[in-house]
Amino acid sequence: MAAADNQHKRRQYDGKLRWLCPFTESILPARRRLRLDPSSNLYFPYEPGKQAKSAVKIKNTSKSYVAFKFQTTAPKSCYMRPPGGILTPGESLIATVFKFIEQPENNEKPIDQKTKVKFKIISLKVKEGTDYVPELFDEQKDQVTIERTLKVLFLDPERPSPALDKLKLQLAQAEAAATEADKKPPVDTGPKVVGEGLIVDEWKERRERYLAKQQVEAVDSVVKQ
Repeated sequence: MAAADNQHKRRQYDGKLRWLCPFTESILPARRRLRLDPSSNLYFPYEPGKQAKSAVKIKNTSKSYVAFKFQTTAPKSCYMRPPGGILTPGESLIATVFKFIEQPENNEKPIDQKTKVKFKIISLKVKEGTDYVPELFDEQKDQVTIERTLKVLFLDPERPSPALDKLKLQLAQAEAAATEADKKPPVDTGPKVVGEGLIVDEWKERRERYLAKQQVEAVDSVVKQ
């Protein structure tokens, strides 16, 4: 009799556990593999009509090799360098993010202009020796972790602030690292990923169309006068 009662209680416990697991998985975030700095925002100097640059430091805080990849809601006006890669345990880098700044609308104050553009960084645990290709994330979708979704915030380039000073420092460090990498002999890694180049070309075309439109509007205003 006691054995039957214990078995019944065990079935009840297992049933409650199965019901609870999906709930706990939904409220507990996946363990992050990367640490970002800044952690939640991308800061851009507000210069309408120009290409602005931001930066974010990415560090692998796990004990595994980790692939990362940038995603954006505006691939035609924004691009990242590098757009992705693989970090060894403890390794870090500073990624540079480029964005074309549109002119303000509806008489908004320049620095208060809002943008819906967001950036997302995803990660994937990989084996040592794995070559980075963007398709890694498609092949192992169930293992991909969303590290952060970064919002865009504008800074007044004429007004000193800790955020602006930090951005300038990170951009200088990223530029120095890129210059140092250019000095190293090239390594044959097979076919090159051309995704970033395509995004850059699309951004240039968009910018040229924008500038042409501005010129036409300026001519029309002069003619009307």
